[in-house]
Amino acid sequence: MEKENFAVLVRGFCVNLSKRPQIVISEAAGGSIPASAMKVEIVDGEDEASAACAIQKSYEAWKKSSALYDQNDGKIPLPSCIALCANGKAETLCWIGPDLDSTHKRLSEKNASPEIIPACKAGITIDPSERALVVKNRIALVTGGAQGIGEEIVRNLAAAGALVFIADLNIEGAEKLANAINAEEKRSAALAIKVNVCDETSVEAMFRTIAETAGGLDLCVSNAGVLKAGSVLEQPLSEFKFVTDINYTGFFIICKYAGQLLRIQHYTAPDWKTDIVQINSKSGLEGSNKNGAYSGGKFGGLGLVASFALELVDYSIKVNAICPGNFLDGPLWSDPEKGLFVQYLKTGKVPGAKTVADVRSFYESKVPMKRGCTGKDLIRSLFYIVEQEYETGQAIPVTGGQVMLH
Repeated sequence: MEKENFAVLVRGFCVNLSKRPQIVISEAAGGSIPASAMKVEIVDGEDEASAACAIQKSYEAWKKSSALYDQNDGKIPLPSCIALCANGKAETLCWIGPDLDSTHKRLSEKNASPEIIPACKAGITIDPSERALVVKNRIALVTGGAQGIGEEIVRNLAAAGALVFIADLNIEGAEKLANAINAEEKRSAALAIKVNVCDETSVEAMFRTIAETAGGLDLCVSNAGVLKAGSVLEQPLSEFKFVTDINYTGFFIICKYAGQLLRIQHYTAPDWKTDIVQINSKSGLEGSNKNGAYSGGKFGGLGLVASFALELVDYSIKVNAICPGNFLDGPLWSDPEKGLFVQYLKTGKVPGAKTVADVRSFYESKVPMKRGCTGKDLIRSLFYIVEQEYETGQAIPVTGGQVMLH
């Protein structure tokens, strides 16, 4: 079994035991097994479902191996190290902890002492204190996360306690942002990872790296997107395909490999809900004049969201979309050279507009709340999606009342 898949199964198992997010870091074992580590013997070629059963059986044997675990005090042991063995020799060691820094410390110290944790009990009431911790210690991925609204999502997730992979073709920007966030948060809160969402090989490698680095994933935010406005009578096919490849096909590729990883995790964490969230657009809910490539791709994205939601619900994966209104203060709109205000002025999309200010006023007048969408507005809806376990396949408008669903 590939070590990254074993790490994902281990993470799911530990999440299922603790009912809390966990980080798993895998390393080559070199044959030695630390004292107190839990050993799992898996036959070569065994599938993930069978491996999940082997992990559970190994846990029951490991739990009984010490008198420490015979106490009936409402607590359970959580392994800190799990070894993948073949023919009695360890091939991979998985180190487990609640966050990246403490897990790295365990690995460096080779400290396999188990944690004794309280058993979680199901309840019918919501713990108000937990609502503020909805993404704390969860592992998140944000594509297109190095700049713009992606950066706002990354910063907010990190500030709320998540470990965030910043995925972007602009790896220098992603690394700069990760370093800034880690300094601000005073912990390992963000990691940069290069990806081209239109390249299947690149996306597959990204999810393999995530599995090897942290052991799994809880939240995948598909945010990477582009826009090129243009009339259907005049827009070059190359521009249309460029927009569609990233906004539509790229989302399919992200979902394919995110879904494969989360399905493996589900084998050992069947009750743990995970999320794929597409950052869609108001233009995915209604047409957009002289902006067909963008709007069409977003409409198509919502079809993928609903379809993937029906399929992936069997693995406790929720798939939803957020459809924000226009981020009028962001660079997409306000950049003085390439922003949409400038593009729309040049293409004559706003009748009678003579200046950029005229274009802005036109779009503000369309919103009942008289302003554009902000990063905070979007983040609140993202946290809602993660917290709400009984919703999938939805397109949630965050438009200031400009688009109302019926």
